[in-house]
Amino acid sequence: MEPKDTKQRILDAAEHLFAVNGYRGTSLRAITAAAKANLAAVNYHFGSKQALIEAVIERRSVPLNRLRLQRLEEVQTAARRQGVPPTARQVLTAFVEPSLAFRTSGPGARDFITLIGRALAEPDDTVRNIFVGHIRPVVELLDICLAEALPELPARVLIWRLHFLLGSLSHIMNNMDKLQAPPIGLPLVAGPKEMVDLLLPFLTAGMEAPA
Repeated sequence: MEPKDTKQRILDAAEHLFAVNGYRGTSLRAITAAAKANLAAVNYHFGSKQALIEAVIERRSVPLNRLRLQRLEEVQTAARRQGVPPTARQVLTAFVEPSLAFRTSGPGARDFITLIGRALAEPDDTVRNIFVGHIRPVVELLDICLAEALPELPARVLIWRLHFLLGSLSHIMNNMDKLQAPPIGLPLVAGPKEMVDLLLPFLTAGMEAPA
C-alpha cells in the first residue's frame, strides 16, 4: 500500500471508532486493528492520539467551513453592493444549506457528525476545543451578518438566538434518522433539501421575533 492509502485508512477507522466509543474510549490499538495498520504508521503520519483527532476534525471541517464562509461572504457582498442590509433568511440559508448538505456528502460524514455531537455533550473538552477552534471564524462571520440583517436586536439577544440556532441545527444534524412522530412512533424521514425548507422558516421567525 502507498503511504497515502495507509493514512486514509487510519483516518477513516479513527473517525468511525471515535464516533462509536468517544475519544477517551478509543485506543490507538483499536484504530490500528480496524485500519489494518500498525502503531508505527500512526506515529509516522500523526505522532500522537491528539494529533490524530485533530487531523480527523480538520479533514472534514476545513472544506465545510470554507464553503460556509464563502456563502456568507457572498450574501454580505451582494447586500453591500446593493446598499441594503442582508435579510435574516439569506444569512441563515447561506449557513444552514451547506451544513445540512454535508450530512449526505460522502462516506464518513455521518460518523463525523456523531463524533462532534458526542464531543459537545461529553465532559472531556479535548475534541470540543479542537472543533470550536475550526468553526469559530464561521460563527463570528455569521454573527456579524445577522447583526447587519437585524440591527434592532440588542447584542445580548442576538448572541442568545445564535446559540438557539446552533443548538437546533446540531439536534437536527445528529438526529434526522432517529426522530419519530408522536404518539404512534412513525419515523420522520426527510432529506437535506426538505429539511432546509422545513427548518429555515422556523429559524428565520425566531431570529426576527421582536426582542
